[in-house]
Amino acid sequence: MSVNPNEQPEPGGEEPKAAETPETRKVPEAGEPRAAAEPVAGAEPGPERPAEGGESAPEGVLPSSEAGAGAGGAQDGRRRLADALWPPRVTRAQLVVALLLACLGFGLAIQVSSTSEGSALRGARQEDLVRILDELDDRTQRLEDEKARLEKQRSELVTSSDQAEEARRQTQEKERQLGILAGTVAAEGPGITLTVTDPVGAVESDMLLDAIQELRAAGAEAIQVDGVRVVADSYFTGGGDDMRIDGTQVTAPYVFKVIGKPEDLEPALNIPGGVVQTLEKEQATATVERSAKIVVDALRPAKRPDYARSSSQ
Repeated sequence: MSVNPNEQPEPGGEEPKAAETPETRKVPEAGEPRAAAEPVAGAEPGPERPAEGGESAPEGVLPSSEAGAGAGGAQDGRRRLADALWPPRVTRAQLVVALLLACLGFGLAIQVSSTSEGSALRGARQEDLVRILDELDDRTQRLEDEKARLEKQRSELVTSSDQAEEARRQTQEKERQLGILAGTVAAEGPGITLTVTDPVGAVESDMLLDAIQELRAAGAEAIQVDGVRVVADSYFTGGGDDMRIDGTQVTAPYVFKVIGKPEDLEPALNIPGGVVQTLEKEQATATVERSAKIVVDALRPAKRPDYARSSSQ
């Protein structure tokens, strides 16, 4: 069908469209949406940019294949780091350093422990330290005297003309001493009297036991508390209004009669953190009085052992 260019279009009719050519295609202006490119006849198809959702990928964003490669590289890096750290590779030098550090830590722990144990004397006054040193010297002297006495007995047994009589005499003396320690024989001698008052009933049995232990360590040879003879196997129970020694009830004020060297017994009770200070913290009072003659006359019945027998029989 041919079209006459001179003909005018009829009203209401459609204008004929001119054939499109590559030269007559309209180029979109800036800001207008660009239509999808149509393939041009005779032109080879070029590489297309991957797009998601029908849109082209923006510049600067990696394609999905390249992004996956980056994530895999990060995982490989973490895996290599983990392989380098575990399992640990310990060298001989590291083992030597670890051993030296362990020895150093052990030494520091021992030093701290010994320092904490001596903290009670660190804050003591000079006169208290001098008194403690004097007490140690006195204990050393007592041990030296005991050693000299035993050596004298040995020499008397060796040089005596009548060794049987000398042995009998020493045996009787030893029996008397053991009777005093066992509480079966009365005793007298120099010593102290310790009086403990307890107005609020706060004194416990362990406090009285600590006093007994301090007195024994200071050289006490015979102890009596409120008419009860205290020996090696004595025990304290209860407290306050129900204090008992070997099952016998005693009440405050508690009176200790102790035979020994007064110059050693009294300082042992007054050392820093000792018996007197402990009782004062519990609102109790402890009074020490020296005496040239203390009588300990409370006796304990002699108990025959059930199974033990003398090997000489």
